[in-house]
Parts: sequence; C-alpha cells; structure tokens
Amino acid sequence: MFIQLKDINFQYKNSNDVTIKNLTLSIQKGELVTILGKSGSGKSTILRIIAGLEIPFSGSLVIDDKTLVSESHFIQPEKRGVGLVFQDYALFPHLNVADNVKFGLKKMSRNQKLHRLKEVLQLVGLNGFEKRYPYELSGGQQQRVALARALAPNPSLIMFDEPFSNLDADLQKQIREDLRGIIKEANVTSIFVTHDRSDAAALADRIIEMEDGRITKIGTPDEILGIYPYVR
Repeated sequence: MFIQLKDINFQYKNSNDVTIKNLTLSIQKGELVTILGKSGSGKSTILRIIAGLEIPFSGSLVIDDKTLVSESHFIQPEKRGVGLVFQDYALFPHLNVADNVKFGLKKMSRNQKLHRLKEVLQLVGLNGFEKRYPYELSGGQQQRVALARALAPNPSLIMFDEPFSNLDADLQKQIREDLRGIIKEANVTSIFVTHDRSDAAALADRIIEMEDGRITKIGTPDEILGIYPYVR
C-alpha cells in the first residue's frame, strides 16, 4: 500500500474527548479517496495528521515505504512531499497567478520554474492567466490556481479540505467533475474531505465514512451511498 495509517489516536490539548480513535487505513498509489462525515467526525484531523500539522499520541504513518510518524519518529511537514488545498484556497492576494503557483518551487532554476508553471497551468486549464491576480478570478478559477500550486512541486500526495464549500451549487457540480479529471491525468494519490455525499459520489474511487473519530464504512460510491457513481 502507498499510504498506511495504523492504530492512530489523537486528542486536542484542550479537549476532554479523543478525536481519532484507533484508526487504521490503507490507500493505494493513484487512488482518489474521499473521507465523508459530519462536522466533528474527525475527518479534517486525519488530513492534518498526514500533513504533519498535528501529532498523534500513538500510532504510525507510512507513505511510499517511508515512515513519517511512529513512537520514535516524526518527519516535519515541509519534508513530507504532501500538498494541501484549504477551503479558502489561501492564495497570496499580492501575487499574480504565476507567482502564486511558483511559490513552492524554490529549489528549481528559473527555467525549470517557468517550464513547470506552463505544465500545471495547462493541466488545470489556465494558460493565459499568468498575470492575473486572485481578485480578478472567479471562485472556480481561484480553486484551479490553488490546485496548480499544490501540484507544481510534484507531491506524492495531495489533500483537499472541503474544497467546494465556497462555491455555488452549479459551479460546484462542474468543478468537482473537472477536478477529478485533472487529478487522474496528473496521476497523483489524493484525499478529499467532505460532508457532501454528492461530492463523494462524483469524486471518489473509494469512500471512507467516519463518525465520532472512527471509520464506520469503506467502499465504492455505489456500496456506501447506494447509488451508481457518476459517469467517468
């Protein structure tokens, strides 16, 4: 398996309740997984643990045969090769599209950065938008910039935390279908966190359903939601 979380337990410092309880999960390389659950189920905490923003008090995390978390081991977030797209996209308002996308490419030469910029903008359908600023873009275009920035460093894993919460219903439907195609073309392992069952049906190869810090169901959209998945 490409990603393995084993016996993960986590509790926030100021909470009396354990947020994640004995969670074990495996994800295959190239798989697109949706973690589905209500607010407070622990789904976003899983992303934060994988990204290295939170440290579990027990359990282990292995990605691509590399141990990132164990009882005696912890790899810092910046060394994990993991991309994370937040709800608000977190674009820098004072930087144009090109500079937002190139922000995480500090180790590349100028020519390498320009080549990679062109690749990812073509992938997300934003060629010609290099000089625009975030305020000049629609919500869907801003999301594509955030995706391009996350993909630019060639992460081994990219994760999305409620990526469609700021979009209206019509745009949400279009973007999620486009996004699945982009992710599959990029051939990058992906995890989406959502409370929306329609998002899960449209995006996922496999759905992980969570409740009260535990996994309750794992299966295809058809198995979990009882509906035939979107035509792909």
